[in-house]
Amino acid sequence: MTQRLNYAQQSPELFKRLLDLSMGLNDSVIEEKIRDLVQIRASQINGCGFCLDMHVKEAKLHGETELRLYHVAIWRESNLFVPRERAALAWAEAVTKLPEGGITDELYERVRGQLSEKEISDLTFSIMVINAWNRASVAFKAVPGSADKLYGLDKAGLN
Repeated sequence: MTQRLNYAQQSPELFKRLLDLSMGLNDSVIEEKIRDLVQIRASQINGCGFCLDMHVKEAKLHGETELRLYHVAIWRESNLFVPRERAALAWAEAVTKLPEGGITDELYERVRGQLSEKEISDLTFSIMVINAWNRASVAFKAVPGSADKLYGLDKAGLN
């Protein structure tokens, strides 16, 4: 696959703003492990190979187990995720897919049973950002693994 264009080069100011927002999420109240899971799940849903590749490697570098990484796509059937992670994954799916009629009160209350309002807000920003990256990477056919060295992802041992 050949990348269509390099959006970071074509729109450097906008790219930097989105990157700054992404980096700001590192200071959110949502733990890194959940941010990794959510980024992986949204990227799976959106069919973004570049972001899926990147976030699986990041999660591995952050200490995530390979089996849990394999199970993200089947998190509902897996017993490897705790209720807090399940709530975050359900929220990520709903915010990514935005069902007709909106997100149900039932789902919100289920998520609210596991996360505070601040955590739900921070999580939602995290989901919004990964969806933005997914859309750009899919639109311009970003090549999975092409930025591994730049982001230090070659150290994940998944090449």
